[in-house]
Amino acid sequence: MIKTTTTLILAMSATLAMAQEDAWKEMQKVADNIQAPKIFPKEYKIENYGASVDSSAEHNTIAINEAICAANSNGGGTVVVGAGTWNTGPITLLSNVCLKVEKDGELLFSTRHEMYLPVVRTRWEGIDCYNLHPLIYANGQHDIAITGEGTINGHASNKDWWYMCGAKRFGYVEGMLTQKRPGLGRQKLSQMEQNKVNVEERKMSDADGLRPQLINFYECERILIENVTLRNSPFWVIHPTFVDNMIVRNVKIYSHGPNSDGCDPESSTNILIENCIFDTGDDCIAIKSGRNNDGRLINKASENIIVRNCQMKDGHGGVVIGSEIASGYRNLWVENCKMDSPELERVIRIKTNNCRGGIIENVYVRNIEVGQCKEAVLKINLDYDSRENCQRDFPPIVRNVSLENVTSQKSKYGVRIIGYDDSTNIENIKISNCSFNGVAEGNKIDGLTNNIVYKNYKQNGEKQKSPKAAK
Repeated sequence: MIKTTTTLILAMSATLAMAQEDAWKEMQKVADNIQAPKIFPKEYKIENYGASVDSSAEHNTIAINEAICAANSNGGGTVVVGAGTWNTGPITLLSNVCLKVEKDGELLFSTRHEMYLPVVRTRWEGIDCYNLHPLIYANGQHDIAITGEGTINGHASNKDWWYMCGAKRFGYVEGMLTQKRPGLGRQKLSQMEQNKVNVEERKMSDADGLRPQLINFYECERILIENVTLRNSPFWVIHPTFVDNMIVRNVKIYSHGPNSDGCDPESSTNILIENCIFDTGDDCIAIKSGRNNDGRLINKASENIIVRNCQMKDGHGGVVIGSEIASGYRNLWVENCKMDSPELERVIRIKTNNCRGGIIENVYVRNIEVGQCKEAVLKINLDYDSRENCQRDFPPIVRNVSLENVTSQKSKYGVRIIGYDDSTNIENIKISNCSFNGVAEGNKIDGLTNNIVYKNYKQNGEKQKSPKAAK
């Protein structure tokens, strides 16, 4: 019996190793096939359409959008924002247009909420709705880009936008506008989702307090965001929704507000994120695919996302899947990244619950250097947001997760897994050739799991044995 069991474990390990090797070959194929937009070199300088560094946001908003329309109407072009600080309101990008913010140039967005009306079609925390116009938005467009070495500043702070989350540490005082108003905001939108209200009836207003994204591309294809610095978003920073073929390269993101996720691809495919810096108030990268009924109804999984050569500083998680992941996710590759901050809570995290359902599979991570994180190097959590008011008949499945050549110098846990006590919904988790030092409380696994394999995994200098499957 012992010989048979040992042979089975060795066979499983060999199969996982082969699958892992093939997976990285597949990553390169995906990377090679991601399509960049065509950039049209003809320039449309915003000052030629009336914009001025001395003008109001209202005035410059009209001028910038007129330049974008002109470039689009003429078959494509590059709208140039030159040196200086340019006040603006919402910008709508169109097909075949590149918005270029040159070095020493800054787009500084107004915090006057009424400027972001009328509402537009989007998703807010995974729920389909019409909400305030994102600061930069595109819907149904193709071949669009944001480039340059300048800055796009959402201008959010505890005085503007951030307090709307309803937390005192972000400036909220009783009586202020907040997303937590009973019967409005987040509660109203969540109830609409649970009651399956038609999306055309889900029209939020400023009174609902749902902050807009800095950049939201909706049902677009062939997108590039390159070289720019993004600061102080009201809500999520980059939010591709139903997007196919997108590159985020050499982008620096600094936003420490509530829900300041760095880049959240949602129900999107073929995404490359490389050579970026994330320093955020929430997850650095969080992959989504819709919340609960909305995710299951549209059933558009996220797929084929590559993260490489990035730096993660502050954030709830370095690279995260969830929690709005009801349509599922497949094929994530993370390699050659550095993560280090006392305010970075986890390195790789999968967070979901039984409101969501869906299958999360094929997560491959290698060559990650971690200085320190607060909680765990790998965390898989199937009871995230256990107080959420929702129908709980949709247990998710997490399978085929591999960490290879990951080093860490300080954390509370190495591996932290929270599954279910009555069913096995987590399986095929492999930690190989990893070394986690300064681990305060070891590994902790709750609930039923299957085939968790530790191969040459050391923790505080001691080799770790693969845990036995709970029965």
